[in-house]
Amino acid sequence: MEDPFEVVYLARHGETEWNRRGRRQGQLDSPLTVRGKSQADAVAGVLEGCRVDAIFHSPLGRAAQTAQIIATRLHATPTELTELAEVHHGDVAGLTGDEIDTRFPGMMAIRDGDKFLWRFPGGESYADADARATSALAAIAATGVRRPLLVSHEMIGRMLLRQLARLDPAAALATSQPNNVVVAIEPTTGCCSRPIAVDTTAHL
Repeated sequence: MEDPFEVVYLARHGETEWNRRGRRQGQLDSPLTVRGKSQADAVAGVLEGCRVDAIFHSPLGRAAQTAQIIATRLHATPTELTELAEVHHGDVAGLTGDEIDTRFPGMMAIRDGDKFLWRFPGGESYADADARATSALAAIAATGVRRPLLVSHEMIGRMLLRQLARLDPAAALATSQPNNVVVAIEPTTGCCSRPIAVDTTAHL
């Protein structure tokens, strides 16, 4: 059976205020910084000429704003897709690492034992997000597009990459995606490349 996609582009939202402060966002939100907006524009520059035929984005504001910046430059209309939302962080959303350790002593060490199945209290696990990633890709494939851009988040992005590149959970969890990088995956081969969008904006 033919794969529904020629290539899928994965982008993470631009830097946010909470990214800079080290706060876990999950499905809470914070605005893009000046640098974050510059990163979105740089990603758009990388994608010019890549024949992107559709843009789908997470419903969270930081991803929607990033997608709109990219879409404007690519003369496209972005589409919101609920399944692309970030992993729900439950009771730790909005907290810094130190605050998590104070309120939930030892919890993150337990998480390290099985990150894929471990679930944030009141939130989701990577396994939950993996199921959403599968649903998202099926919904996108059903539209008939062949070269879509998906603008989402680092954690759900790992699960999208896992599905597209056929990675096992450990390999997927070992990946990272900076705010200024777009990843191109060819599902028929599992080939993955990382064209870097250079960001020259000072960290304000």
